Amino acid sequence: MGVTADRRTVGHPGVGRVLVVIPTYNEADNVDRIVARVRKAAPAVDVLVADDNSPDGTGAIADGLAGADPQVHVLHRPGKEGLGAAYLAGFAWARQRGYDAVVEMDADGSHAPEDLPALLDAARDADMVIGSRWTRGARVLNWPLRRLLLSRAGNLYARLALGVPVSDATGGYRVYRAAALDAIDLASVRSQGYAFQVELSRLAHRAGVRMVEVPITFAEREHGDSKMSPLIVAEALWRITTWGLRDRRAAARRPDALARWP
Repeated sequence: MGVTADRRTVGHPGVGRVLVVIPTYNEADNVDRIVARVRKAAPAVDVLVADDNSPDGTGAIADGLAGADPQVHVLHRPGKEGLGAAYLAGFAWARQRGYDAVVEMDADGSHAPEDLPALLDAARDADMVIGSRWTRGARVLNWPLRRLLLSRAGNLYARLALGVPVSDATGGYRVYRAAALDAIDLASVRSQGYAFQVELSRLAHRAGVRMVEVPITFAEREHGDSKMSPLIVAEALWRITTWGLRDRRAAARRPDALARWP
């Protein structure tokens, strides 16, 4: 049995086989860099590039990476359907193939693959690990003040509205063990962007999933265009408000039904 086969069988100690899902849309300048960094930082993990039919050729670049490395895979999707849909497809792909844990990671380099081993280590004693920008020891690099304030305010609002006990509910650098994905009602998820991450945090909390936060170094992308838009922010605000009101009404009707809120 070769070295690659050994790594694929053993996976990360205490966690098992791990799949890193990297959604892409027009990330031709970044996909090869991020995959190489993941493979160097955590050689035992597999990588799935979930490409939304990028017109800039990202999918073809990913195919080349997969052809040269059996631990890299590509999921070609028909078109741009949003971050949440890409991750849900990646989760399904992983579960069908028996992975023990799935990692969410952005393609633009803002999530440092070098932090991945620490997140996976934390997953030995938790079902969901959030790579947090706002917990003690974290660093955020090259963000303008407007983005810093928007993120801090959004996370504070989510925590107050939903009672989710984490400092970075919108963070997209995460590890989900299979038990967490089984506990979360993924079929009910409809949101995208920031709202997608908040929704999964809310559902995980309601399901009693063991969640922990690990500080990360978060850096603004150096290549390509940000996918952030006013529409994504508006969706998150609207959905968080709706969920918060719904949870409060449910708690008022049946206090025992939402004993974990707030």
